[in-house]
Parts: sequence; C-alpha cells; structure tokens
Amino acid sequence: MIKVHYAGVNPVDWKFRAGYLKDFMPIQLPYTPGIDVSGTIEEIGPGVTGLKSGEAVFGLAQGGYAEYAIAKAAAVAAKPDGLSFEIAATLPVGALTAWQTVEDAGVKAGQTVVIQGASGGVGIFAVQLAHQKGAKVIGTTSTANVDFVKSLGAELVVDYKKGPVEAAVKDVDVVIDTVGGEVLEKSYQLLKKGGVLVTIAGMPSQERAKALGVKALSSRQGSPIRLKDIADGVATKTIKAGSGKVFPLKEARAAHDLSQTGHGRGRIVLKV
Repeated sequence: MIKVHYAGVNPVDWKFRAGYLKDFMPIQLPYTPGIDVSGTIEEIGPGVTGLKSGEAVFGLAQGGYAEYAIAKAAAVAAKPDGLSFEIAATLPVGALTAWQTVEDAGVKAGQTVVIQGASGGVGIFAVQLAHQKGAKVIGTTSTANVDFVKSLGAELVVDYKKGPVEAAVKDVDVVIDTVGGEVLEKSYQLLKKGGVLVTIAGMPSQERAKALGVKALSSRQGSPIRLKDIADGVATKTIKAGSGKVFPLKEARAAHDLSQTGHGRGRIVLKV
C-alpha cells in the first residue's frame, strides 16, 4: 500500500470513466482511476522482499487518484534521491510505453522515425529513445511545443497547425503514432515501402498495410522491469522528463477535461 504523493493522468483514465472501453476492458463500479503514482510505502504484504515501509517509490498502481493506492511489488521501483515525486509520477506508463513502441518498431541507427504527438506523455520519451538509438527523429506537435520537441533530440519538428504532416514528410522508415484517429489513418502516407507503423492509440488496418507494402502493429505498455533504468536516466539527466499542468486531487475533473483536448506538454499530474 502506497501513500500517494502524486498521480499521473493518462488518457485511458478518462476513457474508462466515459465508458469507451467497457466492451474491451470492463471495470466494476464504483471505480477509482489512476495508474501512475509516486509516494511512500505505507504497508507491505506478506512475502514481499526488497522493499520496506517508508521507502519512496513510484510505479504502476490501482486506484491512484486517492490518498492510498495498492500496487504489486513487481510494478514499483525505488525513487532515486535526485528524482522528485512530481516527476516520478509522470514516468511509468509514458516511458514504459515509449520504450516498448521503439522496441516493437525495431528502431535502429540510420533510420528516419516520425513520432506523432511528440510532446505528449508518451511522445516525449519516444523521441528521446529513438534518438538514442541513432535514428533521425521527426516530431509532430503544435506551435507552442516546437522548440521543446527539438530540445528532446528531434532533428525536424513539423507543426501540424501550419499544414498537413503528410505534405512535409514522406518515405520514412518508421512512424510511431501516439494520437490515433485521423492521425493514425494519415500515418500510412508517411512510410516508404517496407516501413513500419506502430500505434498505441488504435487498431491499424492490416489490409491497408498489406496493400501499401508496410507493416502495421499496435503496441502496449512495456514491462515494469524497465522502471529503474528509466528513473536512473532521468535522475542522471540522460533522459529528460517534466510534468504537464499540476492539479490538486479535488480538481481531477478539470485535469480530465484538459487531457481530453489532446493538447499540452508532458503528463498531467494530480497532487494528492
């Protein structure tokens, strides 16, 4: 049991609340949302080793929008001293998902990789991880976040508010889509034959991928075993992280409203 300091706000939280996922991932009501958390261990269950009461941790929990949340021991990691609780709460889902998408796409040195939604909670890490692989990274974002995405390692940033991305980018090796919807549908146009499209925000059309001679797949959150590597990277500044807007827990509704706009920078967090 974790005494929660901060909880991250993920798009899946409001999608659960709105009932969009009821046919695929049914939940039992009443339901407390919240997956990303940081805080201190309040109590430890029987058989748990390697963790102790009072220890500062972060990771994946159940019901993070609360003063206390339950987590599996394997889904949390010790918070490095150089990492704040606020930033720690932005990491688990975003960084683990980005890590998995880059691995699923097989990103390697010399490739050109487009990150759709490069300033979002997953995109900011996908840009950095692809850049660290030696790829040329192209990020898409809105006007306000162009310089920020460049600072993450993107060689080119396309402002989608100034024109369609497909008019500025073509024949790339990999597209990682974190947005879904129309953005996912238009991502096929950016790939060269033999390219790879990975999305975390929908089910790509295998028929369309086959017709275009590309590979398309959906990706999910990676294993929590990477939490320590990610935290160490942030603490030593080899990985940049930052929270989006911070809301008090009582304003979770406003946090969801902002998340639903699909705009902003980084992961929105709730201060508990």
